[in-house]
Amino acid sequence: MIKRIIEVESLPTLPKRTRVAAYARVSSGKDTMLNSLSAQINHYKKYITDNQSWIFAGVYADEALTGTKEDRDEFQQLIADCRADKIDMVITKSISRFARNTVTLLKTIRELKELKVDVYFEEQNIHTLSSEGEMILTFLATFAQEESRSVSENMKWRIKKDFEKGIIWGGNSCLGYRLKNKKLHIVPSEAETVRFIYGMYLEGFSDVLICKILDEKGISPYKAERWNRTSLIKILTNYNYTGNLVLQKTYRENHLNKAQKINKGNIEQYLVSNAHEPIISKDVFYEAQKLRKSKTENHKKSNGDNDFKGYMKCAICGKAYTYKKTPYNVYWMCSTARTKGNKYCKSKQVPDSKVKEGIMSILNLNSFNKNEFIKKIKTIVVHESNKLVFELIDGTSKKYLWEHDLRANSWTEEMKEEARIKALERNKGGI
Repeated sequence: MIKRIIEVESLPTLPKRTRVAAYARVSSGKDTMLNSLSAQINHYKKYITDNQSWIFAGVYADEALTGTKEDRDEFQQLIADCRADKIDMVITKSISRFARNTVTLLKTIRELKELKVDVYFEEQNIHTLSSEGEMILTFLATFAQEESRSVSENMKWRIKKDFEKGIIWGGNSCLGYRLKNKKLHIVPSEAETVRFIYGMYLEGFSDVLICKILDEKGISPYKAERWNRTSLIKILTNYNYTGNLVLQKTYRENHLNKAQKINKGNIEQYLVSNAHEPIISKDVFYEAQKLRKSKTENHKKSNGDNDFKGYMKCAICGKAYTYKKTPYNVYWMCSTARTKGNKYCKSKQVPDSKVKEGIMSILNLNSFNKNEFIKKIKTIVVHESNKLVFELIDGTSKKYLWEHDLRANSWTEEMKEEARIKALERNKGGI
């Protein structure tokens, strides 16, 4: 029997479709053809799906002021998806849209080349996987970086000229003023609050008490519900309330990383007199600064034996315990209870002597030793019912229950004599 062998031609292999994604970014309103981010997204989606040899792999779009930042979320996601082998080609409008920093650009392109991912720049008509792609990219990216530097220098010159005229760049509104057209304009009702704050402060009211009074009166800080020391100090140290301006308090380090730095004499600052309507006089402002400096110095002196700062926290609200000194004793008190009252945290204050007593007990010390304390104790958690829990550096914890001393037992002879005299004065003329 003769077997016949029939040759069957193999079916033609279908070409593999390319998974194509696009990267879009809008900055500084420079796009004239596609004047919004949504327009770019729609454009690229249609552009990719209309090509039968491509598979649409998504559009990644960032909205930013520059192309130099490394924290562009969508850009980072695009690179992550390329690493995950979800994309074969990326389309983007131009080199400057992808990155203006030569180092960043080439580093990213080289990584994508290793992953066999092509990047196509429409304006320059360049495919990075082509033989001449990287050489051309190096030159073009250098030009883009130089353009960014030139724009940055021109902007710095413009800002400098405006500063000299007292025109504000990048400032913010604050309590008492609204920033409109780069000038501060007074808000009368809020200006009264600013004057009220300075008045109370110069009369000797503490930061905490001023905050409490403002909250009780229903006066809110700017863009917040309740007052705290930070918002109060910003007002008490804001030179703008004198009607004068100090401009260029901060500056950008360079045109690449755009890092904002505090100006500590690195570049010129500008003092502009009578830039806007004042709320307080310069005399009042400088008197407040003098008082604040005095309070800070006194606070540092009184906190010389502040051994447990940063170690103690409240078991009820989780906030830190702060140092409190009275004429008769030294205490540690929950910051919430101290600033807002027992309504917000019902924790109790702890005498400093009792904290040290607890440390001596759990560490078996005859006297308090700060070095031993630092070496062995991580945190002191203050609980209700006079309980202290010491969390040790070795991962263990120990509790200590302390008892109140009778106040009379802690009095010195001078204190007892002072109390005796006051009692005699109260009873004078009695019986």
